[in-house]
Amino acid sequence: MPFDSANADLQVIPVQTPDELKRFIALPARLNAKDPNWITPLFMERTEALTPKTNPFFAHAEVQLFLATRGGRDVGRISAQIDQLTPQPMPGRLDGHFGMIAAEDDSAIFQVLFRAAEDWLRARGRTHVVGPFNLSINEEVGLLVHGFDTPPMILMGHDQAYTGKRVEEQGYAKAKDVFAYVADENGDIPEVAQRRVKRGLPEGVVLRQLDMSRYDDEVRTLTDILNDAWKENWGFTATTEAETAQLGKALKQVIDKRLIWFAEIDGEAAGVVVFLPNVNEAIADLKGKLLPFGWAKLLWRLKVKGVKSARIPLMGVKKKFANTQRGRMLPFWMMKASRDMAMSLGYNRYEISWVLEDNKAMRHIAENVGGTHYKTYRIYEKAL
Repeated sequence: MPFDSANADLQVIPVQTPDELKRFIALPARLNAKDPNWITPLFMERTEALTPKTNPFFAHAEVQLFLATRGGRDVGRISAQIDQLTPQPMPGRLDGHFGMIAAEDDSAIFQVLFRAAEDWLRARGRTHVVGPFNLSINEEVGLLVHGFDTPPMILMGHDQAYTGKRVEEQGYAKAKDVFAYVADENGDIPEVAQRRVKRGLPEGVVLRQLDMSRYDDEVRTLTDILNDAWKENWGFTATTEAETAQLGKALKQVIDKRLIWFAEIDGEAAGVVVFLPNVNEAIADLKGKLLPFGWAKLLWRLKVKGVKSARIPLMGVKKKFANTQRGRMLPFWMMKASRDMAMSLGYNRYEISWVLEDNKAMRHIAENVGGTHYKTYRIYEKAL
């Protein structure tokens, strides 16, 4: 049954049908139609991400999407989800998540959306709600609270400036901020690191590009490195084998093997850095549609014309190596190799994201390669 709010014409309905899912996906494009920095995600990709049959996240998570309507018109949306793999921060606390928040600038709409999501989580025994996660902490995270004047890069979100205030009106407080840094061709690794890099790799250290002939194995290796490197990070949730396979499938059409570098120490995979071409640059004018000519335009722009910006969404060094003399230099060796290759291929700007505000080591690396903190995404929490 529809959820009745204090406003007689304002309702919240759980998304249950294919048509309701289409409306859920389509809503943000209408809400952001006048924002010059908005980029409509590909409808096909969003549909796959929100469909249990095509997103392995649903194998270990329960998800409910909600639409807010007023007078027969869609005016807001939100998701509520419980990921069974998410470690709980302390005994007696059970976290649920919200995500996909988008609505007209009206506190009543945000109120009914959050009430629906919170009631759904509370009914399933959750004591706290954290978000936004769209849908997982390993996907899009946080609400944009700084940096509205530039478009988002691949797999990053973009929100209206009023959204943070509306979320906080519902009793939510900051849990954590994550940062995005931007750098251009004028940035480079610090001079002291450059001197060490120019001496060459020490004995036992090998840098290599992604091997497309062993692509599935390479994706598994990448995931093993990152699951190990990030395991002590706030909110860390390991990526499953099925999610790894799905990630590999999704990225295969857009990656450039020359921009993904592995580091090995004494024959063992020890670190990885991934530069992704900024697909958002290529789809900005497609309005979420790949048909009838979108695919051709997208592939031509990625493979022939080329985009000029990239994003580093993934970088890590296994814990066993991170504090060794060779391991401490791995990020700089990998960054130097991938950055130089990117610049030689015509990329002139790249983003390093997301970086936890208290991850001093990663912030130090980002700043030392010429990165400027230009966007902030906020993760909120609330006791139920």
